[in-house]
Amino acid sequence: MSSPATQLVKPASAEPKTQLRALLVEDSEADAELVLRALRKNDFDVSAVIVQDEAGFARALRTHCPEIVLADYNLPDWKGMEALNVLRRQDLDIPMILVSGALGDVTAVECIKQGATDYVLKDGLARLPEVVRRALRDKYERGLRHQAEKDLAKKADELARSNADLEQFAYVASHDLQEPLRMVAAYTQLLSERYKGKLDENADKFIGYASEGAIRMQVLIHDLLAFSRVGRAEASYSTVDCNEVLEEVRQTLASAIAECAAIVAHTDLPAIWADRTQMTQVFQNLIGNALKFRGKEAPEIFVHAEKAGQQWVFSVKDNGIGIAPEFAENIFVVFQRLHARTEYPGNGIGLAICKKIVQRYGGRIWVESQAGRGSTFKFTLPLQGPQAKEEAHQ
Repeated sequence: MSSPATQLVKPASAEPKTQLRALLVEDSEADAELVLRALRKNDFDVSAVIVQDEAGFARALRTHCPEIVLADYNLPDWKGMEALNVLRRQDLDIPMILVSGALGDVTAVECIKQGATDYVLKDGLARLPEVVRRALRDKYERGLRHQAEKDLAKKADELARSNADLEQFAYVASHDLQEPLRMVAAYTQLLSERYKGKLDENADKFIGYASEGAIRMQVLIHDLLAFSRVGRAEASYSTVDCNEVLEEVRQTLASAIAECAAIVAHTDLPAIWADRTQMTQVFQNLIGNALKFRGKEAPEIFVHAEKAGQQWVFSVKDNGIGIAPEFAENIFVVFQRLHARTEYPGNGIGLAICKKIVQRYGGRIWVESQAGRGSTFKFTLPLQGPQAKEEAHQ
């Protein structure tokens, strides 16, 4: 019998071996020596401490910093499995292998369920070195995964802070620029009204350029504010009937619809758990784009929704000029335009706003289109809220 916390001296080795700090929970010095001999015969240079009770185990964790725990299942004053509780209390990820004289399969499986890494019978110590190597390898890989998860979480936090800072900057910059730009626009307009025809032809042209640039900048800033507000405003969730939202959008766009004799139709749309104002923005931007980018024929716009798993898939289909597949991603980037302003008005902000809103709900938005063959914009929204809970219970 060894005394608690007995230090076993390492034998000298002529060849380099794998260094290993082991903590043995064992009441038999002879059995402990057999365990260590099995490891040393298989290229382990073991530095070991033997303990027999919880106090000695806790002390050895502090002083020896073991890489592996080899514990007998039954001791006179303690049980090897109780070492797991000590490791958990100290939040230590140290593999623990049971090394016991007799351990039934049912008991062994239960021990592993409770957290033991593996078990080896004392009459089968030949397999102990491989079990130890596997346990150390698993711990190393677990450490790599844990570090990767920490790094990923850190990057996600940094990205979230960066995005929040950018949104704040965009909001403040666009908000604070409005007043001086309003003054520039007002005075260039005044110059145009007061001195038009009184100066030379070039002066009238330059004043016109300045007025047009100031007005365009005002529209850009207004759009930038609209984009930044999507991320800043708190969504007001409620049950939103998409049929009502679409009717509201049709009334808002009534003059544009009448101007080009457009047909806007839809199937029966679902009620969703969302912010009504944001859903109105999404449908208004998509239908507004279908009206703007129309072909020679009168626009035909069809809105549909279908359930797919735990989400709704909405589609807005038109017969307009379409989009070449290579531009299918670019159109959702803020201020990205595929056409000159002389062809189609706007600053390329509408689809970026749609994408930002849809992503806030955990959905995605994309387009299926060919140039000259119309477009189908699709987006997903989660099936959640009171309606989803009701259907889940049915």
